[in-house]
Parts: sequence; structure tokens; C-alpha cells
Amino acid sequence: MTLDKLKDQINDKLAEQPGKFSVAFKDLSTGETLLINEQTYFHAASTMKTPVMIEVYKQAAAGSFSLNDSFVLRNQFKSIVDSSTFSLNPDDDSEQELYRHLGEKRSLYNLVYDMIIMSSNLATNMVIELVNARNVTQTMRQLGAGKIQVLRGVEDARAYAKGFNNVTTSLDLLVIFEKMARGEIIDSTACDAMIRILLDQHFNEIIPARLPREVKVAHKTGNISHVQHDSGIVFFPNGKKYVLVLLSKDLQDEEKAKKAMAEVSEMIYKYVSRSDKPID
Repeated sequence: MTLDKLKDQINDKLAEQPGKFSVAFKDLSTGETLLINEQTYFHAASTMKTPVMIEVYKQAAAGSFSLNDSFVLRNQFKSIVDSSTFSLNPDDDSEQELYRHLGEKRSLYNLVYDMIIMSSNLATNMVIELVNARNVTQTMRQLGAGKIQVLRGVEDARAYAKGFNNVTTSLDLLVIFEKMARGEIIDSTACDAMIRILLDQHFNEIIPARLPREVKVAHKTGNISHVQHDSGIVFFPNGKKYVLVLLSKDLQDEEKAKKAMAEVSEMIYKYVSRSDKPID
């Protein structure tokens, strides 16, 4: 099968679902790349937590703090609009255990870990206040991701009302995951540490859902109403790897959309797996 044929099949599969989709795929061995709506803006949802993690490791490498430093868990944050305070609703968070430990200390590493693998909003907001969202966006620009914008933490209702949202494109997420896979963010040690966290991802309904168990995926999902995303690095047992980003919005049936995106992931895996495929 050719790459063009694969692209046609992916477009046909996604066309079965109402909504808008974006795909960015790159085989890191061959350089083969497949892009669909790769420059289209999407609400980043929790995919922005990967850029936040990158910023943590960057600032830690610069000596601003250590990942072993501890911070008191709190549920009070300032809006980027007017510095008014707001709190998160545990019922709206995919990770609720931290709320039972407010006032206790947690290491920065544990906050980052919960932010990624359980998509903890409480941990995310604490980490973003530490590293500053502006720094996250600036680092993305330095890495060559020109459109990712991290403006704020989660559930900043005043900022949301004014249209201040975190946004991304599939191409930008591909850029940063490729650099991570190649060990080119900070250094290979930092990249390996971030990949180890991403490999423990708890939510596995899209990219890994239909892949063989021996295939490992270091990835970060994101979802809000009518939006489902997944993005990361796929590792074969033999060391081969590729980056895949699947974004969606305006969905009518999120469960069906997730299944279709999982099928797209499987199609790409099968394409990469074929040893007799031509190199386009």
C-alpha cells in the first residue's frame, strides 16, 4: 500500500463520523509523513499538559527548582484575566484523590506524573502557576511549534468567557513529540524521563486501543465536550518508532469518534508494520 492510499482510507474512515478531524503521522525511521488538516487550530484540552511537562523539565535543568521539591496541595488559583481566585470542582476532574489531601505536600515529580497519566487538573494548575504559561508557549516556539498556545490553567471561567483558550495543531504536537523521541528536548535523559511518564498513561481508548500489547505508546490524551484528542510516540519491540497525533472537534457521538480514531491508529500501525511496503 502507498502512503496516498493510506491517506484516502483514513479520510474515508473519518468521514463516517460527524465532526472535524486532524491527523499528523511521521515514521521516524523512514521519514514518511502523512498530514490531514495539520494546520487547523483545535482547543488543546489536556494535550497542553505535555508542553507544560516539557517546561518543568526545562526549568529544572536550568536549576530553577528540583523535581524532588515539595509543594503544599491547594485548590485556589488566580484567573489570568483579573487575578480573581477560583477553585476546581473535584467532580469535573479525572483524578480526585489529590483533593482528599489538600494541605499536604507532594513532590513536583508526583504532580507532573498525575498531570500526565491521570490528567489531574489540580496538579496541572499548580504546575502551571509554578512555571508560568507564557514560558510554556515561548519554549514551544523555540522547539519549532509555532501555533501551540498555552495561556492558562484549567477551569479559569473568566478567561474562558473572554476567549482565552489553550490551542494547538496536530503538526505542532508532532513537532514536539518527534523532538522528544529523538532526545532533542533539553537532553536525552530528560526526554527519556518524560517518555517514561507518558508510557504510564491511564487513558488508552484511542491510539493504543487496537494495537498489539507488545507495542508501547507514550502519549497524552485530551477531551472536553465534543472534543477527543490523542498524541504521542508509538514504540515497536524492535526499536522502530513513529509519532501520531489525532485531533477532533465538533463531534456528535464521542464514543463512535473515538472508535474511528482508534481504527485510524490501527491502520497506520499496520502500514508501518509491513516490511514489504514501498518507500514513497
